[in-house]
Amino acid sequence: MNTIQIIYLVLIFITAFIVAMVIFGQFSARPLDARLKILKGDPSHAVDTADEPVWLSRIVKLTGPIAKLSLPKEGWEQSQLRVRFMNAGLRSASAPILFFAAKTLLTVALPALFVLYTVIAGKVVSPNNFMMMLIFLAAIGYFLPNAVLARRIAYRKREIFESFPDALDLIIVCVEAGLGLDAALARVGEEMHVRSPILGEELHLINLELRAGSSRERALRNLALRTGVEDIDTLVAMLVQSDRFGTNVADSLRVHADTLRTKRRLLAEEAAAKIAVKLLFPLIFFIFPSMLLVLLGPAFISIHNILLPTLAGQ
Repeated sequence: MNTIQIIYLVLIFITAFIVAMVIFGQFSARPLDARLKILKGDPSHAVDTADEPVWLSRIVKLTGPIAKLSLPKEGWEQSQLRVRFMNAGLRSASAPILFFAAKTLLTVALPALFVLYTVIAGKVVSPNNFMMMLIFLAAIGYFLPNAVLARRIAYRKREIFESFPDALDLIIVCVEAGLGLDAALARVGEEMHVRSPILGEELHLINLELRAGSSRERALRNLALRTGVEDIDTLVAMLVQSDRFGTNVADSLRVHADTLRTKRRLLAEEAAAKIAVKLLFPLIFFIFPSMLLVLLGPAFISIHNILLPTLAGQ
C-alpha cells in the first residue's frame, strides 16, 4: 500500500467520523424539553426557528465565506429563489448559506474526488475525456442542491394538497358551529398538527400573523405564497371575495372542499391506473427471465444431455 492510498483511506475515515459526529450532535444536543415538545406535537415549537443547534451555527460560520462564491447578486431575497425556500419550508436564516455553500463545495469536491481516484487507481485517461468528466461532475455538484430543493418542494406540496381537504372539512364544522373564520383556523391548526405537521404549522403561522395585527387577507395571501399550492391560492381568492361581498363562507368552503376531494380521488385513480404500465418493464426485464430460467432450465439440460447426443449418434 503506497502513500497515496493511505492518504485516501485517512480522508475517508475523517469524512465518516465527521458525518457520524454531526448526526450524533443533531440528536443529542437538543434539550430534553425540546424533545418532549416534539413528541407531544407542540406547534409553537415547530415554528420556532430561532433556536438552532450549536453544530448548525458552527457549520454556518465555517461555510459562510464559501457560500459567497456562489451567492447571487444583491436583491435575490425578493427573487423567485427566496419563494422556493419558503415553499420548501426553509425559513431559517442559515438555510441560504448552507444551500449555496453546498453548491460550491460539491462543485469542487466531485471533480477533486475523480482526480484523486484516477491518481490512486493509476488509470490513464485522455485529456479530452478527462476535461469532459471534470466539467460533467462539476455540473452535477452545482445542480444537485437544486434537485434536492425541488424534491423537497414537491413532497411538501403533495403533503399539503393531500391533507388540505380534511382541514377544510374541519373548518366547515367549526364555522357552522358558530366560530369565526379566524378562530376556526386557529382551532384546525391545532387539530391538523397531529394529522399533518406541515399543514398544521402553516395554519399556526396564520394565527400568529393575525395575533400580530395583520389583516386576514394579508395572512391568507401569505399562506398561498408560502405553500405554493395552486388550490390554496384559489381558496384564498375565494375567501377574500366572500369576505368583501359578505357571502356565506361555509357554503363556499364546502364547494371548494368537494372540488379538492374529487381532484384528490382522480389523482389517486390516475396513479392506480399507471401501476400496470410501470410493472410491465420489471416483469419483462427481471421477472420473466428468471421464471423462464427456472421452468425451462431443467428441460434444456435434459435436451443437452440426452436428446442431442442421441441425435448426434444417429
